[in-house]
Amino acid sequence: MANGIQDKKDINLEQITEISQLFDLYGALLTEKKREVIRLYHEDNLSLAEIAEELGISRAAVHDSLQSSEKALREYEEKLGMLADYKNREKLLETIKNELTKIKDASGSDDNTSAVKRITKIIETMEA
Repeated sequence: MANGIQDKKDINLEQITEISQLFDLYGALLTEKKREVIRLYHEDNLSLAEIAEELGISRAAVHDSLQSSEKALREYEEKLGMLADYKNREKLLETIKNELTKIKDASGSDDNTSAVKRITKIIETMEA
C-alpha cells in the first residue's frame, strides 16, 4: 500500500491491521468523506468500484482518496508516534507480567503472591 492502493488479494493482514490502527488513532483528523471511504474499504471490505457506486464518485476518485488518506495517516504517525508508543507500552506491560509471574512462582509467600496478583490486575486493567 505504500506504493498505492493494491488489489485486496495482494494486501497482507499486517498492512490492513496497521491502517485500521492508524485510522482508530488519527481518523478524526481526516475529512468526513475520506473517513467514509476508508471505512467502506477497510472495515466493510468493499471494492473500489462498489465504493464509487455507493458514493456516486468515480473509481479513480475512490483510489485517490484512499491513497491520500493512508498517506496522511502514516504522516500523522510519523509526527505524533502514538501507534509506536502504544505498541511499546504493550511490550513493556507484557514484560512486566512475565516478570511478575516469575516472582510469584519463585516465592512462596502469601504477601508476595497477593501483591503480584494485584499488580497483574492493574496491568490487565491498563490493557483493556
